Amino acid sequence: MKLPNAKKVYFASDQHFGAPTAEKSAPREQKFVVWLDEIKHDADALFLLGDLFDFWFEYKTVVPKGFVRVLGKLAELRDSGIPIFFFVGNHDLWMYDYFEKELNIPVYHKPKHFTICEKEFFIGHGDGLGPGDKGYKRMKRVFTNPLSKTLFRWLHPDIGVKLAQYLSVKNKLISGKEDVKYLGEEGEWLVQYSKKKLTEKHYDYFIFGHRHLPLEIMLKDNSRYFNLGDWIGYFTYGVFDGKDFELKKYNH
Repeated sequence: MKLPNAKKVYFASDQHFGAPTAEKSAPREQKFVVWLDEIKHDADALFLLGDLFDFWFEYKTVVPKGFVRVLGKLAELRDSGIPIFFFVGNHDLWMYDYFEKELNIPVYHKPKHFTICEKEFFIGHGDGLGPGDKGYKRMKRVFTNPLSKTLFRWLHPDIGVKLAQYLSVKNKLISGKEDVKYLGEEGEWLVQYSKKKLTEKHYDYFIFGHRHLPLEIMLKDNSRYFNLGDWIGYFTYGVFDGKDFELKKYNH
């Protein structure tokens, strides 16, 4: 991927739209839509790194109600020729082909390597990576099991979606106070994961979400780890101008 003059690549993660309620989520959705509208003039590509929704499940003929303005703005950007790449998070991991068929947005379920302006990027949501968090890793294997998805699909959407939304908010709404504390390089699992990846191949940038905490950490050999924060308390995003990557805060 090469950037034309004055064009940029944008990155955002962890909006958790729909939480804790549709009414309380609405102002954040409106703010995100305004941001999307503002970046479209110089965006050459947009990466969404998961948990756009606090819960998402696609039945064969049904998708969750709501999010019309967000989806409409994404469709507008995509129809204008701006590529959008979506990485599922732990709250929207039951995403299938709706984005691909309806919005022409590719969906990735695992981290992926991109080369942008000769810089090497390793990009993903970040859940379940690195050492530790064994309980979540076991739970994820259960949720991604085809049998689990089939059993859930048998529930009527009015029941299934309402139940899942309740459990999603109750289990882990939006990061609590303990979740947004910096744990040091040894305690940050994604930092450890990134360091291990560097033993296999050089990457200039590791870009993740999931932690809900804006972070920039120098690793080694001019490699940097970034966490994008969230659109709940921080309203932070990443931007790459062809030469450097920077975390910014949206203050609209």
